Amino acid sequence: MRLTKACDYAIRCIHYLSAQDRQRVVPRKEIAREMQIPNQFLSKIAQQLAHAKFIEIVQGAAGGYRLRVPTDQLSLLDVVESVMGELVLNDCVLMPQTCFQSSNCSIRRVWVRTRNQMRETLRQATFSRILADEGLEVPGEQPMQANGK
Repeated sequence: MRLTKACDYAIRCIHYLSAQDRQRVVPRKEIAREMQIPNQFLSKIAQQLAHAKFIEIVQGAAGGYRLRVPTDQLSLLDVVESVMGELVLNDCVLMPQTCFQSSNCSIRRVWVRTRNQMRETLRQATFSRILADEGLEVPGEQPMQANGK
């Protein structure tokens, strides 16, 4: 599995917004500049993130984007799957009927186990934990202890 550019940019956008005060409307151009995301690409990605209800798009002269979800409730898995769809390593994982051997296939079991482990790792990687790992506090939220609590 390889993340698309759109997915990488979506993660960068949410990461940047996570480090801002949740009440602040962050100008699109600021995010594009700071996270090195092409401005027009960011507009398209923001639509997907808004559709997933992760961000709010504020129109007008003072417009931009604002995070709608607390950083401890938003994970890499959420963002990745909102842009790319459900993570799949092989078609047989989600659609066993695509392979005549899927019911007794040892390889399929490896794909399923790998997918589950990857999804769990991404689920645990909340943006508050990511910021804490970087030594940053989430503006307006209680700082996390080193053990993640």
